[in-house]
Amino acid sequence: MKLIKSFEYACTGIKSCFQSEPNFRIHSVIAIVALLFSVAFNISAIEWIAVCFCIAFVLVMEMLNTAIEKFCDVVHKEEHPGIKKVKDIAAGAVLVAAFFSLITGGIIFLPKIINLIKSI
Repeated sequence: MKLIKSFEYACTGIKSCFQSEPNFRIHSVIAIVALLFSVAFNISAIEWIAVCFCIAFVLVMEMLNTAIEKFCDVVHKEEHPGIKKVKDIAAGAVLVAAFFSLITGGIIFLPKIINLIKSI
């Protein structure tokens, strides 16, 4: 039962993040687009691993960023330079994950898109 409760808490956390965080929803939509491209272009197993890793990495980083921000808001309700720095660093981590995921997507999908355009 304890394991089931753990999964329930985790699912509640994912649902809460999806409902309350616009950036998480944006990343989720981009993830779906990446998955659709992956199917459409019949990518290799290694490419699937890279795409899935990037999706998971960005979504996890977004959730950690949200958790850090929520925690900081509980600890210190008014603006504080130290809290701002922590929040900025957490947001920067998401940006780095998203940026390198975009590069990975470009490496995987751009040649396939170019070949498709050439064949039309």
